[in-house]
Amino acid sequence: MCDNHSIYSDEKSRVLVDKTKSGKERPWREKKLSNIKYHELLHIMEIKKSERVKECGTVLHFKADEDKKLKLYQAWFCKSRLCSLCNWRKAMKHGYQSKKIVSEVIKRKPKSRWLFLTLTVKNVYDGEDLAESLSAMSEGFRRMMAYKKVKKNLIGFMRATEVTVNQTDNSYNQHMHVLLCVESTYFYNTENYINQKQWTKYWRRAMKLDYDPHVKVQIVRPKNKYKSDVESAVDETAKYPVKDTDYMTNDIDKNLKRVADLEQGLRHKRLISYGGLLKKIHAELKLEDIEESDLVNVNEDEDEDELSEEAYSIIAVWNWNRKNYFIEQKKGL
Repeated sequence: MCDNHSIYSDEKSRVLVDKTKSGKERPWREKKLSNIKYHELLHIMEIKKSERVKECGTVLHFKADEDKKLKLYQAWFCKSRLCSLCNWRKAMKHGYQSKKIVSEVIKRKPKSRWLFLTLTVKNVYDGEDLAESLSAMSEGFRRMMAYKKVKKNLIGFMRATEVTVNQTDNSYNQHMHVLLCVESTYFYNTENYINQKQWTKYWRRAMKLDYDPHVKVQIVRPKNKYKSDVESAVDETAKYPVKDTDYMTNDIDKNLKRVADLEQGLRHKRLISYGGLLKKIHAELKLEDIEESDLVNVNEDEDEDELSEEAYSIIAVWNWNRKNYFIEQKKGL
């Protein structure tokens, strides 16, 4: 189920208000409104899945756990790559899984160090080139991880692919965020350490490029005193693969072109992957595949069987005229 949160409706309007344990309101309405805009673009393009996208997250069924905290119990999500609702849920689940995996790695390898690597190539301008580039990057990354000096101190990795849109020339920038776990010996001497210039050289060779790509490598450190280095690093890899603001501008023709390109470019692409010890732990913990996972249960520690059919529950339904979620039914307490 979802992380513990309180859910109630405004007594006058019965609008759904879903707050986390820390008091932050979950953006159900914001994400559904973005989902609707995406549906409208697909409808104009006469893409069959537009109706499926439209129905995504229209009914939310919450139930109470033993502590009387309401959790999402049932909902239907379309799982489309550009759906704002689904990407939000995936990001939460990826963040949960990644923190659990990294924490386990630290237990087993307490002296390990963490690097954050960003790998890019030249921008592309259409969906066909984007698809080819993303496939080439996946293969190039596989080759680079097999290089002798890279493998020498590598414990494992977590890789996430992101595509952003250049608002000036309408090109697509495809890049990878990679969280690398390495042995402490990585920093001992030049025989082990790989500097920025060497990473660039390796990436260029692996991708078979005729130019020096932009590569950035940095040691993972806490962003602030409230977050550990683990949380800071995972936050970077648990981003949405594509920001909805990139294809929801005030220019309808531009939006249609971008959605068409992104749909073509991202089709059948694996955007999240693990390697080495991180992949092994992912399997040992029996964590779901993010690409195909259940988006209701973003926290896999919580067992839906704990919630009985007689538990207190509420059902919130999207109102198409009033453009918000309203409490339609309550049962129990």
